Amino acid sequence: MDAHSILTYTLVAAISIASPGPATLVALHNSVTYGAKSTLWSSLGNISGLFCMSAAAMLGLGALIASSEWIFNAVKILGAGYLFYLGAKQLLSKSPLLSANNLDNQGVSTPPRFKLFKSAFLTAATNPKATIFFTALFPQFIDQHAALLPQFFILTLIFMALSLTSLSIYALLASRAKGVLTRPALSKWVNRVVGSTFIFFGSTILAMRRQGV
Repeated sequence: MDAHSILTYTLVAAISIASPGPATLVALHNSVTYGAKSTLWSSLGNISGLFCMSAAAMLGLGALIASSEWIFNAVKILGAGYLFYLGAKQLLSKSPLLSANNLDNQGVSTPPRFKLFKSAFLTAATNPKATIFFTALFPQFIDQHAALLPQFFILTLIFMALSLTSLSIYALLASRAKGVLTRPALSKWVNRVVGSTFIFFGSTILAMRRQGV
């Protein structure tokens, strides 16, 4: 791979990652609820899920998902269902996502690190869009006459690093804005916005169609 290909890929990946999605919402939620440091584990869960999706694309599973209606729909329903669950859980919550008395994370028990990791991992790993994205993107930048494994790691690590950086920035901004978000009048709407956004992303995944259909 030449420098021009890597630079172009990095730009395309950065634009894609900068667009807010379910992983961004998870990072924002964890940051304002448990503090910016807690997002480290959810971010690690997200990039681990992305690594699995990238590996699946390299192994040809992405093409299989894109070509098999049954497999595509199964993965799509699983991913949408998980986001619907997160959205409904937030909408049905009886307590505000944020309140003034937990501005410094007092009285709020941070979930175990593995739970934060698992939630973000499932969010990334059940999104068929990621696999299809990698399947469509990788062939455009990989040199078929060179060893594939090193190129796979280069492209995947770039994507993971960009994703981790993006999520960290979002989490930091959300943490800084926590004082505004904990205002009683606004706090009630945070639950609704977060829950509705999860459901919106789930609906978007559910409405996805296979390429060529």
